[in-house]
Amino acid sequence: MLLGFKTELHPNHRQKTLLAKHAGVARHAYNWGLWLTRNILNHNSNNPDSKLKFPTSIDLHKLLVAMVKPLNCWYYEVSKTAPQYALIYLSSAWQRCFSKVSGQPKFKKKGRDDSFTLDGSISVGFNQIKLPRIGWIKTHEVLPDNVTPKSVTISRKADRWFVSFKVERESQITEKSVDIVGVDLGIKTLATLSTGSVFDGALSYKKLESKLSRLQYLNRHKTKFSKNWKKAHLKIARLHKKVADIRKDTLHKLTTYLAKNHSQIVIEDLNVSGMMANHKLAKAVADMGFYEFRRQLEYKCELYGSELIIVDRWFPSSKTCSNCRTVKESLLLSERIFNCEHCNFSCDRDLNAALNLAMAVSSTVTACRLDNADVARLKQE
Repeated sequence: MLLGFKTELHPNHRQKTLLAKHAGVARHAYNWGLWLTRNILNHNSNNPDSKLKFPTSIDLHKLLVAMVKPLNCWYYEVSKTAPQYALIYLSSAWQRCFSKVSGQPKFKKKGRDDSFTLDGSISVGFNQIKLPRIGWIKTHEVLPDNVTPKSVTISRKADRWFVSFKVERESQITEKSVDIVGVDLGIKTLATLSTGSVFDGALSYKKLESKLSRLQYLNRHKTKFSKNWKKAHLKIARLHKKVADIRKDTLHKLTTYLAKNHSQIVIEDLNVSGMMANHKLAKAVADMGFYEFRRQLEYKCELYGSELIIVDRWFPSSKTCSNCRTVKESLLLSERIFNCEHCNFSCDRDLNAALNLAMAVSSTVTACRLDNADVARLKQE
């Protein structure tokens, strides 16, 4: 299977300038293509009798070479594949828009998610990689052996550059200690397993929110694009990256543990966009990273020989008693202990939901009766 490999680059000053030029050309080509395609769509909507053909990525590149490159000589200072891939990504964005998967593509802004893709004569060494028009660039870690990537993507976060490419990896089947496990994701705790294990979230944004707010407050009156303004923005960008890195590291450790030690993993198909619409929960939901959790778990289950089972989002995992299967009519979000009036079963709310998820795919998994002392013990563990 193909896995993405990403590591940080260690460029010198000349190489940093070249990387920034490549990102700028890719951004310019993308924005020019977006401007042109939007004008074509507006013309077609206003003139239904004389519609213009919507251009493909190849058509856009031909127009770019004929109309844009001669007027902007700095296009010739970078690899020709940087604007080519930018137009390919623009075409893919329009295809997702037309199929109603996402909204219309937006114009790219300098300094925000700068990236570009290269292909051609790419070589990988021990701790360096050779890129077209840039040359050999050192990396902060050892690169995989016997790899010749067809293309690489260079991206910038804050003031740091990263390279990513695909690597062929064989599946690593591990010995499983648990057959079926239900995983209930939440805001109070990141994940509660049907085995009784509880994993807390990183809460990186919550912990660093005051520091981030302070930096943004101090930057409010600085002259835009001045040196002090740029320094302050760099500090803010570094802090945002730290928040994201802490969150992603926590999710990687949890998903690796689940995929390596469990044969079948059962999770709910959460409506994350609907949860984000609630302004009281949006910040906490975003801080947990539910979508990133599922994305990592999908490819790690394939890598380690596990099976990921997605239960329908309307499955009443929280309202159902894991002991007698009685479904409650309503359950408030403030009720953290599940109490069943039918069989007098009492259990932690998240643990009860995890047990129901595990039993949703197998009748052999039975819920254990837990009293209040057991629930308190599981919380401490």
